[in-house]
Amino acid sequence: MSIWKYIFKRLLMVIPTLVGVSLLVFFIIHLIPGDPAQVMLYPKGTPEEIEALRHKLGLNKPLAVQYMDWVINAVHLDLGNSVFSGEKVVSEIFNRFPATIELTLGALLIAVLVGIPLGVIAARKKNTFLDYSCITFSLLGVSIPVFWLGLMLIFIFSASLGLLPVSGRMAMGMPIQDITGFYLLDAILTGNKAAFGDIFKHLILPSVALATVPLALIVRITRSSMLDVFTQDYMRTAKAKGLPVRRVIYKHALKNSLIPVITVIGIQVGSLLGGAILTETVFSWPGIGSLVIDAIYSRDYPVIQGVVFIIALIMIIVNLIVDIIYAYVDPRIRY
Repeated sequence: MSIWKYIFKRLLMVIPTLVGVSLLVFFIIHLIPGDPAQVMLYPKGTPEEIEALRHKLGLNKPLAVQYMDWVINAVHLDLGNSVFSGEKVVSEIFNRFPATIELTLGALLIAVLVGIPLGVIAARKKNTFLDYSCITFSLLGVSIPVFWLGLMLIFIFSASLGLLPVSGRMAMGMPIQDITGFYLLDAILTGNKAAFGDIFKHLILPSVALATVPLALIVRITRSSMLDVFTQDYMRTAKAKGLPVRRVIYKHALKNSLIPVITVIGIQVGSLLGGAILTETVFSWPGIGSLVIDAIYSRDYPVIQGVVFIIALIMIIVNLIVDIIYAYVDPRIRY
């Protein structure tokens, strides 16, 4: 089977997944005990206001009709309006999304650039001090809660040493031309070096805090996969040919051990988007995480539904991309 047929089949498999996600997201609001409109307007909603909200959200229609209306609107990127701000949910999400994507990419970059080399070092130096140090580091990364680590980073590097900003995405009053919503990219496009430096400093601490769990997992998976590859016959053959150790490690061993690593990286994209909720709260980062927290406090369920649906959609797309990347990393894969 050609790669294009494989991609087409994977795209077809996305359809039932999307249907399942849409059902789950839709029924979030219907799993609330009692009347969702009454819950949203609690405790000050009058009977007239509750009935008006039920009509606005279509809660007075049959459940099947409500679901079909929601799906049709979602296909047209209409996820409804925020109950409290009155703004389109899609607009609110996409106004905040660049901040979360910037934070997620920063954390993922740290996790990959640090995690893979540490995993390789741990595998090469098996049962040595370096190996044990890398394993201990990965265990700490998985064990330490993100919110606690974020507070400790703020205390050490911001409050005590004064090296990095405490919170926010950039300093108040910093002039920047908002072109794409990605402030680092906007600073580069406009040649604003002062803004770039300030935004980069604000990005460091939340990215480090968010990167700890995926970094630890990447270290452990890379180490385990490398040790498995080291036992293969082609590795002994490469060494017997007298190839340089660096070439054997990075061209033969690392490349063939990347399949599980890529899988973990793909899965961690969704985990980072979810973990960003805690990180954004600690660092007052204006992304979708803080949007969800505000929506939960105000019982703004259309916003919560919209964010969950968009994150699930991103996870489906990421998993599809990971499956396609497999073929270019490991030619042994058959479709």
